[in-house]
Amino acid sequence: MNDLTPLHRLHPSARAEPVRNLSRRGFLGISAGALLLGIDLSKEAAAQARTEGAAAIAPKPGTRVGAFLELRPDGGVRLLSPFVEGGQGINTGLAQTIGEELDLDPARFAVECAPPGPDYAVVNGLRMTGGSFSTRSSFEAMRRLGATAREMLLRAAATRLAVPQNSLTTDDGTVIHAATGRTLGYGELAEAALALLPRDSVALKDPTHFRWIGKPVARLDMRDKATGRATYAIDIRLDGMLHAAVQHAPHLGTEPQAIANEAEVRTMPGVHSIHRLPGAVAVVADSWWRARRGAEALKVTWTEPAAEGIATVSKTFSSATMLAALKGATESGISAEQEGDPEAAFKGAAQVIEAEYDAPYLAHAQLEPPSAVARFTSDGSLDLWLPNQMPELFQGIAAKTAGVNPEQVRIHSPMLGGFFGRHFYYGPANPFPQAILLAKATGRPVRVLWSREEEFGMDAVRPLSFARFAAALGADGMPVALRTTAVGEGPIGRWFGALFTSPIDSSVVEGLDKKPYAIPNRRLDYVKVAHPVTIAFWRSVGHSMNDYFYESFLDEVAAAGAKDPFALRMALLKDSPRHATLLQRVAELAGGWRRGPFTAEDGTRRARGVSMASPFGSETATIAEVSLKDGEARVHDLWIAIDPGSVVNPAIVKRQVESAAALGLSSTLLEQVVYEDGQRQAKNFDAYPILDRERMPRVHVAIVESGAPMGGIGEPGLPGVPPAVVNAVAALTGQRVRSLPLAKTHLSGV
Repeated sequence: MNDLTPLHRLHPSARAEPVRNLSRRGFLGISAGALLLGIDLSKEAAAQARTEGAAAIAPKPGTRVGAFLELRPDGGVRLLSPFVEGGQGINTGLAQTIGEELDLDPARFAVECAPPGPDYAVVNGLRMTGGSFSTRSSFEAMRRLGATAREMLLRAAATRLAVPQNSLTTDDGTVIHAATGRTLGYGELAEAALALLPRDSVALKDPTHFRWIGKPVARLDMRDKATGRATYAIDIRLDGMLHAAVQHAPHLGTEPQAIANEAEVRTMPGVHSIHRLPGAVAVVADSWWRARRGAEALKVTWTEPAAEGIATVSKTFSSATMLAALKGATESGISAEQEGDPEAAFKGAAQVIEAEYDAPYLAHAQLEPPSAVARFTSDGSLDLWLPNQMPELFQGIAAKTAGVNPEQVRIHSPMLGGFFGRHFYYGPANPFPQAILLAKATGRPVRVLWSREEEFGMDAVRPLSFARFAAALGADGMPVALRTTAVGEGPIGRWFGALFTSPIDSSVVEGLDKKPYAIPNRRLDYVKVAHPVTIAFWRSVGHSMNDYFYESFLDEVAAAGAKDPFALRMALLKDSPRHATLLQRVAELAGGWRRGPFTAEDGTRRARGVSMASPFGSETATIAEVSLKDGEARVHDLWIAIDPGSVVNPAIVKRQVESAAALGLSSTLLEQVVYEDGQRQAKNFDAYPILDRERMPRVHVAIVESGAPMGGIGEPGLPGVPPAVVNAVAALTGQRVRSLPLAKTHLSGV
């Protein structure tokens, strides 16, 4: 049996440079005559720029462009995107944005994920697809990219036609000289435009003349997905490829010691070899089913975990012991936010209320199980196909795993079959290091595919979270002070702590800080308590639980002060017209605010809850309408008003809000990862229920474009759903649920 050594983390750095017009000798090696716009930071490219002179370099003010636009002589159009498409619609949005300024129908774009390279570090100096950053971080850069390309094409056409440039116009991929009726296709001009110097400053289109931006353009990937042509990592097949299945250690952090029946498993049909991996054993075979049968048949003795405690995943570790540890952390911690004099306000309060809230570990539960394909070539370089949200990060880690230089690793980033923050690097939660080690050991391309059971056992989870609240009320029932303590650990601190100097983990406190409500005295403290399990980003990250905590407690504040929760929010938004407008808009969308309980037209007894959230640069207001059935909450309608500042594609915005709402409701009603005796209890969807069609409510979305800086879209629709639902349940039943999911609590009417 092969013993393959453990892995280590690596954080590659990135920087950005001006726009360049790459020559035909550019590092992508694209066919002659193509117009390429992008940036290249390699030493070879810098030397090339010097030898070719100023015509090779065009400085770009502001954010650097991180994409390549190719206009081929045959009229084909290809965009190499700095982002990974995972169902969020970024490929379509980029095509709309560039196509608008280029004057080219987005439907004519073919969009692919660009290979690794510092060229694509467009998100605060990093390259990543996440944090609802893709469109807002690249919008101006992509507009300028399209406008720059169009201007170069116009100059090339002016030379070809011997006419002034200002006498030319464009229309959907064609340069037009109206005076003579002559036209030239973009493809005809690409080679001539390639030789021109991109101008430092080009005029951008007046938004009032937008043709595609702001319109519900059809998604580019819709047909391929509907016809089964879309290729995911799980679909990759290579000549000579072997298949691998794994059996992971029952306790995280333990290692294989011995296999009792190794010789027997080697004789099973199709089995090629058996390997020892960090925290796992693997069987490699000529088909995945044969590999899986072999892996499941292995009788492995594992090292022993610690007997108890939460420093590691011990024999006695459980969700309950972890929650007890969070609750037991009573120190004040580090101040994450301070306003006014909370202590004085509490001393003079007419009333003080307190509450504690918690939310469980959550799995990503994506449709596509994790997989990766690794292939070493004859020159020792590595091709790696894997779902990911940060190609350069994975390139660096893969290089260290393989023992090669990063430039010898070619990362291929297929479309993601499930997103939600699952595809960052989470150490043992990722299968690609296993594929690399197995390909190296066998000398063949290897595809590692985790079974659903292995996925549920190894998935990096949203952290179990806990927060403590205290509010001081004045004689008029209005809150005068709020004290909050967030306890736990977040994925930013765990995985990106080296990039940040602040002692505050923003993924623990987001959704609790920077609230728009006019509470004059506030203090938010952060207490770090590390998790022994592998924690991860999960859709809307800290907002996914913290807005539930905060907005639910705000309803408790309203009840204590004898205030209607909607009216209280409106009063507290007196200094924030943007938020007040959004709250009014969601009430209008719902046909007016009424808390209830009330009797609906179908005779059911219902109530409504309201919440607000400010995730990822956008603002949301949510109303949920709920009834009870057999002791469970049934959500009939969700009304969500979202203000992302401005939008590129309203149809995509609406769908993203709807999908986020569904995931938010699923987590509210049903989802939880439970640890007992150091192991996860759910091994598949039968023990980890998710939202089904019967529980899916109607979702009504209103988009409010306030003109504020563009915010995110993929995640903001989620955080307002849990508190709105729980607040409706409280209005309907009188029960204040402070621990999710609701499935843990039998609900009954008042």
